[in-house]
Amino acid sequence: MNQRLILSSPLFEIMVSRLCQQLIENHGDFADSAVLGLQPRGIFFAERIVTELRTITGKNIPLGYLDATFYRDDFRRREQLKPNATKVNFVIEGKKVILIDDVLATGRMVRAALDAMQAFGRPRKVELMVLIDRQYSREIPVEPDYTGMKVNTLDTQRVQVEWREQGHGADRIWLVD
Repeated sequence: MNQRLILSSPLFEIMVSRLCQQLIENHGDFADSAVLGLQPRGIFFAERIVTELRTITGKNIPLGYLDATFYRDDFRRREQLKPNATKVNFVIEGKKVILIDDVLATGRMVRAALDAMQAFGRPRKVELMVLIDRQYSREIPVEPDYTGMKVNTLDTQRVQVEWREQGHGADRIWLVD
């Protein structure tokens, strides 16, 4: 296994701060906004974004965790998938929802998340934020509204994000062959 470091601290933190500033520009006081982190790894990114937004704005921005495992179109075609907990303690009806994931590749997980969100109401608007946008791997026409970094990858490669919250010594993003 070959791996190449794409990004690490402090550039990692700068990228998160830049994305927060973009959200503030577009959402203002976040009065009718909510954040949903896509399980399993998007929740770490969502928590980091919401923590920084709360620090900057002083607003209590709703944060939820969404699992779309059972909504995937390949659910019965893949090896046994292990679902994660969905934790959405608010109604998203009429809200501007920011769906957050760490890596966008094929777009299939985002499509499944859009279906899974319907159980919590009909949002007024859905925006997608990703830490890494894997270029040239899309199978469904999904594009993020907010992107930390675009990475050109081959089909044989994957992007691995290491979070301090998962027990890693530092935040790092790797390209793995």
